[in-house]
Amino acid sequence: MALELKGIIPPMVTPLNADGGLDEKGLEKLIEHLINGGVHGIFLLGTNGEAPSLSYALRKELITKACKYIRGRVPVLVGITDTSFSGSLDIAAHSKEAGADAVVVAPPYYLPISQEEMIDYLERLIPQLSLPVMMYNMPSCTKLHLSLETVKKAKELGAIGIKDSSGDMSYFYSLIEAFKETPEFSIIVGTELFLPETIIYGGHGAVAGGANFLPELFVDLYNASVAKNLEDIKILRNKVAFVNSSIYCVGKNASRITKGIKCALSVMDICEDHMALPLRKFENKEREKVKEYLDQFAGSQVA
Repeated sequence: MALELKGIIPPMVTPLNADGGLDEKGLEKLIEHLINGGVHGIFLLGTNGEAPSLSYALRKELITKACKYIRGRVPVLVGITDTSFSGSLDIAAHSKEAGADAVVVAPPYYLPISQEEMIDYLERLIPQLSLPVMMYNMPSCTKLHLSLETVKKAKELGAIGIKDSSGDMSYFYSLIEAFKETPEFSIIVGTELFLPETIIYGGHGAVAGGANFLPELFVDLYNASVAKNLEDIKILRNKVAFVNSSIYCVGKNASRITKGIKCALSVMDICEDHMALPLRKFENKEREKVKEYLDQFAGSQVA
């Protein structure tokens, strides 16, 4: 049976201990929190998972243990993007062995590459993968904004969908239009506030970072969008907007979103909020601010 990617698929953070090892207890609690919140899949080793900062050994440990804890209850997607071609193949093979359902591929980061070079890369990579492939457009981190032609080529090679985190709504609409005759090719948005438009105009779901700590909110917004319930969409989107303008704005560095997500999970006693170097977790002042915002949210002061 073909894998169907839709709904809310959180880009799960990687729970870490103070020594940089995997926070196994936190990992299990986080997975239960996500599944109990109704998510439709879990994406390991994405941007919020700090994948490039983790050793191959730790990435493999995360994949193995996450698949064990998830137990096939929702699809598991694993990011295999790497500067090393063989490194990507190695993580992909391990993902298959561990029981993952798909892999996610973005352009190799650091070196600037062209669309032609990316297509050549995919022509070599995809035939060697034993799991379905979802493309990942993240130009702010990879230096390449995947063109529509590159995405079409990826589909020809066997890709089953794309997650777009460019924040470019015009580009996103062009994806929906280009693949409207092939609804089995999933169009997934990475910008949380775009979720209602994504669903209403023919997209399939969202890889929403905030669903790490508020999975029910994003699942409810997805369901309201599917039902085209404009009144519920307005209320729920306002809550998502509050998260974007509060928790995501604590701290002054670009890393504040991932830090804020991890800090929120720590405040909720779900997992540790230690970060992989070069990032560091929030100090007490920022943590108290995150707690204050969570308390406001929980107190139904956001409408």
